[in-house]
Amino acid sequence: MPEADDPRANQGPSKSITRRRFILGVIAGGAVVGAASYRILAPGGRRTLGGERLITLNVNGQPRRVEVMKQETLAWTLRYKLGLTGTKLGCDRAECGACTVLIDDVPHYSCSVLTNTVRGRKVTTIEGLAADDGTLHPVQQAVVDAQGFQCAFCMSGFIMATVGYLKTHPTPTRTELAHGISGNLCRCQDYNKILDAMMLGAERMRTAVPAAEKARS
Repeated sequence: MPEADDPRANQGPSKSITRRRFILGVIAGGAVVGAASYRILAPGGRRTLGGERLITLNVNGQPRRVEVMKQETLAWTLRYKLGLTGTKLGCDRAECGACTVLIDDVPHYSCSVLTNTVRGRKVTTIEGLAADDGTLHPVQQAVVDAQGFQCAFCMSGFIMATVGYLKTHPTPTRTELAHGISGNLCRCQDYNKILDAMMLGAERMRTAVPAAEKARS
């Protein structure tokens, strides 16, 4: 058949869509849409990426400026934005307690708290318990002395939960303290040694408070 009689001969280059051109068009269109979603102004007019907003948090007594997503958890912000890796991520669904921090002196699972909800509140992590001169908190020192943990992955969560509990229950019995920190789990299951250490910490906190008051008088 002559080439002029072939129907495909009437389709010029401008009407043909190759697979390569189609894919390039999809990519280009996606890039435009994606770029548009990133153009979000932070307070003060500065652009941020991915919908992040610049906020100020009070962490361990210091103001910390950090960019966070609307749906970002406090545990993620503390570990991966502020470098406070003492806060551990275990289950990431409020079951194990490894990510426990204090918010206004009350223990919370930081994996279940949105970062943008704690603006204006006081956040304390395991890194903020020691004194400015490096002296460990009584509960921290008790853990060292009693060797209360094996792998210690859950340790910071237990310490934070205990410190928070002792602020409102300074003289607990062993059973009361066990109940008070029962929201924290140890995968090594060495709960007796953990309670020994926490009870020692409670005792040292009671003696540390009068000593501090005497020093101030």
